[in-house]
Amino acid sequence: MSRVSSMFGCGAVMAPRPVGIGRRSDGGLTIVCSSRPKKKATAHHMKTRPRKTQPWDINRKPTVYDPLPPLPPDWTLVIPADASSAPVTPPPPSPSA
Repeated sequence: MSRVSSMFGCGAVMAPRPVGIGRRSDGGLTIVCSSRPKKKATAHHMKTRPRKTQPWDINRKPTVYDPLPPLPPDWTLVIPADASSAPVTPPPPSPSA
């Protein structure tokens, strides 16, 4: 009989569950003697990631950058008519003198 059930005066008998040592019911192994199991990498990074707690930081907008300068004249931007089906091939190198 269980000592807990005898303290409360109920007659329920609780038998221990039959569990194999180091085995799960689906056949995989479990860690048996670990008092402080380690988190895997992604779980650890998700738990310890920096969180925004201050209102000024939570409500902050993204940085607005100046537009990029125009390309130099010796560069050309080639956009095919049908960009989804045309393969992108680099232009052949110019012969050097």
